[in-house]
Amino acid sequence: MPVIQSDPDAARERLAAAGVTVADGNTDHERWRAEYGGATAVAYDDKVVVQGGDTARLEALLRDDDGGRVHVYFDGACRGNPGPSSVGFVLVDDGGIVTEGGETIGRATNNQAEYAALVKALEVAHDYGFDEVHIRGDSELIVKQVRGEWDTNDPELREQRVRVRELLMQFDDWQLEHVPREINDRADQLANDALDDA
Repeated sequence: MPVIQSDPDAARERLAAAGVTVADGNTDHERWRAEYGGATAVAYDDKVVVQGGDTARLEALLRDDDGGRVHVYFDGACRGNPGPSSVGFVLVDDGGIVTEGGETIGRATNNQAEYAALVKALEVAHDYGFDEVHIRGDSELIVKQVRGEWDTNDPELREQRVRVRELLMQFDDWQLEHVPREINDRADQLANDALDDA
């Protein structure tokens, strides 16, 4: 349960500017509460507590750090091909891990899970307000398809590649590189943990 040290009034304004509905608190101690992306934020006098299964996107809206570069690691996991699948992602800046997460996505192929992980990671990086993303993944297929070096014959993967390219256009600069699995081990672990916990 992340705790964000923040001025509740400024945090409320950021949420409202992002189109999130902010309601009155449920108790005398709560100043307000808001729900977004499957998570709930509750404001107290000098902090905001975020709870729920997927808090990264709501946390991003509440933080006042805008701009800069982030390193994005992504990985999809699949038990069977197709089979139960999940995604994992890690965002790292000069100060360390900004956020990380993993979640199940239902039944998918391995390549569909990899694309879903990249989409999720880019959405979170955008919500955090980063200007530049340096993306690393261990799926050579996804990396080379997104960079345009390989064709995308599968219609569903082609659709996901288009979505990724749309998300990349929201950043001032981006780089995408293939890395060995050991470099991407934290994202891999988060994806597999999500499947283990399902």
